[in-house]
Amino acid sequence: MTENYLNYIGGEWMGAQNGETIPNINPADNDDIIGHLAKSGDAEAKAAIAAASEAFETWRRVPAPKRADYLFEVWRIMAGRKEEIGRALAREEGKVLAEAIGEVQKTLNVLEYQAGLGRRISGYSRESEMPGNYAYTRREPLGVCALITPWNFPVCIPAWKIAPALVAGNTVVFKPAALTPASADLVVKCFIDAGLPGGVLNLIQGQGRVVGETLINAPEVAAISFTGSNSVGQHCHSAGAARGIPVQCEMGGKNPIIVLEDADVAQAASAAAKGGFGSTGQRCTATSRAVVHESVADEFVALLKQHAEAMVPGNPLESGTTMGPSVSADQLETVLNYIEIGKNEAALVTGGGRLTDGALGRGFFPAPTIFDYVTADCRIAQEEIFGPVISVLRVKNFDEAMDVANNVEFGLSSSIYTNNYRNVMHYVERIETGICHVNSPTMGGEAHMPFGGMKSTGVGGREMNEEALEFYTELKTVYFDYTGAGREGNLY
Repeated sequence: MTENYLNYIGGEWMGAQNGETIPNINPADNDDIIGHLAKSGDAEAKAAIAAASEAFETWRRVPAPKRADYLFEVWRIMAGRKEEIGRALAREEGKVLAEAIGEVQKTLNVLEYQAGLGRRISGYSRESEMPGNYAYTRREPLGVCALITPWNFPVCIPAWKIAPALVAGNTVVFKPAALTPASADLVVKCFIDAGLPGGVLNLIQGQGRVVGETLINAPEVAAISFTGSNSVGQHCHSAGAARGIPVQCEMGGKNPIIVLEDADVAQAASAAAKGGFGSTGQRCTATSRAVVHESVADEFVALLKQHAEAMVPGNPLESGTTMGPSVSADQLETVLNYIEIGKNEAALVTGGGRLTDGALGRGFFPAPTIFDYVTADCRIAQEEIFGPVISVLRVKNFDEAMDVANNVEFGLSSSIYTNNYRNVMHYVERIETGICHVNSPTMGGEAHMPFGGMKSTGVGGREMNEEALEFYTELKTVYFDYTGAGREGNLY
C-alpha cells in the first residue's frame, strides 16, 4: 500500500494546488513505489510563510521552558515510534536498519538536549560604568526560519534545526528533500501529536528548486538554515546576504583519515571501512581519503580491501545486509562517473562499478571501491563523491600527511591514528576541520557538542548543543537607569 505525503500548513494537511505528485521510490528495489509526495510550488511556500508569520507573535510570548515542554513531549512520542521511523528511513533512503535506528536514537538525544536548553536561555549582566545603572543582555527570537534539509540524514538533521529554532521562540517552514518525504512526514507528526500550535511548524513537500527560491527570497523569512551541496548553499548564502539576514549552511566534505607509521593499522583500516562504506558513503562526515604513511600503506590497503570485499550489499531491511544502495539513480550515476575518473587517475584495488547480481539489479548499488597511489591533485582526492569510494594517498612523514590532509577546499571532519601524542597535539592544532577525531573514525558527533566545518564546508555558525541557539536568536543589550534623574556628562 502506498501513502501520500502532504504539506502541513497552518495546522492543516493539504496537497499541492496543482494536484501533481512525485513518486517515492525504494532505492534498493525500484519496483517498490513507497508513496507519492505533493509536488508543491510557490503558492504552498507562500502559504506556509504566511502561517508561520501569523503564529510568530503568539509563539514568541510562550515562556521558553513551556516551549521546551513541547520538545520533551516530541522526544517521548518519537521514542515510542523509534522502530517505525527507522524502518521507514531505511526503506526510502537506503541506510541499513541498524544505521537507520541509530539515526533515530541520535535524534532523540538531540531533542532531549535542545529541550533542556529551554531552561538555560540566558544573557549576562555586567557592572555598568555609570552608577544607578543595570547593564545586561537578553536573547530574542528572529522570526520565521526557513529550514532546508538533505536526504542523507532525513530525521536527525531536521530535528537538530527545528528543535533549537522552536525553543528559541521562532516559527518554522521546513522544506525536506524530495527523496525522503516519509521520514519528514513522520518527524512532523511527532511535533503535531505533541500538541504544537498550528502555524508554528509548517512542512512543504516537493522538489526544492521552486519552493527553495520562494523561501530564501521571501521578505518575511528572517533566517535560513541549509544543509546540502555547496552550489545550493552558496546560492542560499548570497540570497540571505542580499537581504541582510542570518544564513547558516553546512555543505560538502572530503574527510581524511591519517594513518601514521606507529598506528594500530588493523584498527585504522576498520575505521576507514566504517567511515567510507557505512551508509554507502552518503555522510558529510564519511571517510573519503586515507592519508597513509608509506611504511604501513601496503598492510593498510590489504586490510581495507578485505573489509570492502566483506561488505554485504542488499535490502537495508534484511538481516545480514551491511551496505544499502545509493539514494537515487542520479546519485548512483555520480558515483559511477567518479569511479571511471579514478580508473584514469590511480590504481583500482577493488570494486569499480555497479552491482547487478540478482535482486541488486533492481536497486542503485555501487560496489565498495578503493583506489591506491592517488595523488593530492586527483579529482577523486579533491571532489566530494558521496559514495563508497576511498582514495589512498601515500606519504613519507607527518608533515606531508598534514599538508595532504589540508589540501582540499573542505574542512568538516578528520581523524588520525597514531600512538605518538606529540603528533596528536600537532594534528589538533594544524588540521583545518571543524571536527577532529583521535584514534576513532571520521564520522559521528554527539548531541551536546557543536557540529560544523571550516573553509568551504560551512558558514553561519555551528549546529547542535548551545551553539545552535546563537544562530536562532538575536542578542539585545539593555541599559536600565534606575536613578530617576537625568544623566549628565558625556554619553558615548
